[in-house]
Amino acid sequence: MSTCAKVSRDLEEPLAGTAATARTWLLVEQPGPWGAKALTSSHLDPALGRALEKAAEGTGVRIALIRRPGRHADCHTVAERQVYAAHTTPGNVWLHKATTSAPERLLELDFTELGEGLPGTFDATLDGAPHTGDPLALVCTNGRRDRCCALLGRPLAAELAASGVDGIWEVTHLGGHRFSPTLLVLPFGYAYGRAEAHAVKEILQGVREGRVVTEGCRGSSAWERPGQAAELAVRTAAHEDTAGALSVVRTEGSAPRWEVTVAHADGRHWLVTVAQGAALPPRPESCGSALGSPARMDVMAVRELSRTAVAHPTGH
Repeated sequence: MSTCAKVSRDLEEPLAGTAATARTWLLVEQPGPWGAKALTSSHLDPALGRALEKAAEGTGVRIALIRRPGRHADCHTVAERQVYAAHTTPGNVWLHKATTSAPERLLELDFTELGEGLPGTFDATLDGAPHTGDPLALVCTNGRRDRCCALLGRPLAAELAASGVDGIWEVTHLGGHRFSPTLLVLPFGYAYGRAEAHAVKEILQGVREGRVVTEGCRGSSAWERPGQAAELAVRTAAHEDTAGALSVVRTEGSAPRWEVTVAHADGRHWLVTVAQGAALPPRPESCGSALGSPARMDVMAVRELSRTAVAHPTGH
């Protein structure tokens, strides 16, 4: 039987504009097995998992569980766990880490502040500090959500870890099983699909140098999906790979058509027309699901605006 990832690859389904949306990521180490809804179906206290889900609702914070690559001893008690918080909006990108033996303290975090890009509550509550090591590469391996994530994600995470790449973690869910192996890179927050080990090493080297690799990129989690596609299109058109150089400053319209304004840190602006189409022919969005036509983001036009047009925008 063909997997959803193979079908998507064979049909050359575009990756741009498919990343999960989150301005801030909160990552909590949880070894052992994960269920389909990992926050409430792992060895993390399910009551704590439910409370964390509720605390994060509507704040722009997305919580995921992480674990080291490799075979997982089914341990029910964890003495100490790593916790990371990362904010991905250009101009205020940061990654902080902490260690805790009391995961219930996560409920003391101010999730609204975290979503707005303020790390103070994380540092004060958990004795956190800026992460000074290598960038993080989070590979989705949760086979309980989709078998492709286990079949393709776990070998990738293991290969990267075995080859000495630091910062590799398995993560519970990044969306888009059919793009497995999927990957999120922090602190910049760009997601990738159909990842291979050599490409991941190039992506991480780019992060160290402050660059964004656009090949295989699904978009930045800081933006909604039309903005993700628009920003990647401007990167390509302007030959711009500097991380943090571009921001989505305005999105007008609604499905199936948007006009997205993308700004460069140097003052240039572009107007990008993005249309939502249906991926055809129908394909399964995940293994075992019925055939469907997932939304795809198609960039119809990229137009650089004059300084005058930026100063006196028309429209809404």
